Amino acid sequence: MLKVRIIPTLLYKNYGLVKGIGFDSWRRVGAALQSIMVYSLREVDELIFLDITATLEKRSPDFDTIDELADECFMPLTVGGGVQCLDDIYRLLMVGADKVAINSAALLSPGLVSEAAGRFGSQCIIVSIDFKREKNDTLQVYTHAGTKAADISPIEFARQVEGEGAGEILLTSIDRDGTMTGYDLDCIKQVTETVSIPVIASGGAGNAQDIFAAISHGKASAAAAASIFHFTEQTPMEIKQYLRKQGIPVRL
Repeated sequence: MLKVRIIPTLLYKNYGLVKGIGFDSWRRVGAALQSIMVYSLREVDELIFLDITATLEKRSPDFDTIDELADECFMPLTVGGGVQCLDDIYRLLMVGADKVAINSAALLSPGLVSEAAGRFGSQCIIVSIDFKREKNDTLQVYTHAGTKAADISPIEFARQVEGEGAGEILLTSIDRDGTMTGYDLDCIKQVTETVSIPVIASGGAGNAQDIFAAISHGKASAAAAASIFHFTEQTPMEIKQYLRKQGIPVRL
């Protein structure tokens, strides 16, 4: 059985790491290089690094910064933010990213996911799906760092990108982001029941029980989290030790 992964998420903005609530990321939480070095020492499963202003500012990823950070990252590194074309993906892979997360461009640039999967392999192409629950409780995908609504549900979009060759989905609840009140289990379960590729649950983890619920109830293959590691004393290893006791296969 494949082992469940616990993946810290680093949100990068204006030369530093930030965290907030509901994609309103304003609170400084440290330096990217220092955090990566700490997580490397702790031998976490993977890291996700997202430049959250690149798309809004209509700029490409900061390849020089990724090159510098990747030199100190001794676990698989997923990089996202500002990815718009095949050349962006190629350059990120060349400077040290192991996987590339495509968010807005996966929806706005038809063919990009399939072309990227065909050229670089599905194993390194992650589609990042951000969603909200609207007032009528319908689920809707949002692009541009959660600022623009798209006329598609995360379930339908997940099915679409799987067909285009995405190797994995990063599924993030904007409503739950930073709240530490638990994941949107219903949406996670709907997506995992729709696709056969791995789904990373994101947005809302506050304790080990929340992560266990995303895996046991939501059937997620991995759990991404940020606030729980920035603002509490819980570590990825402690989370995995808890999961192991619950019968979840993890790498210790």
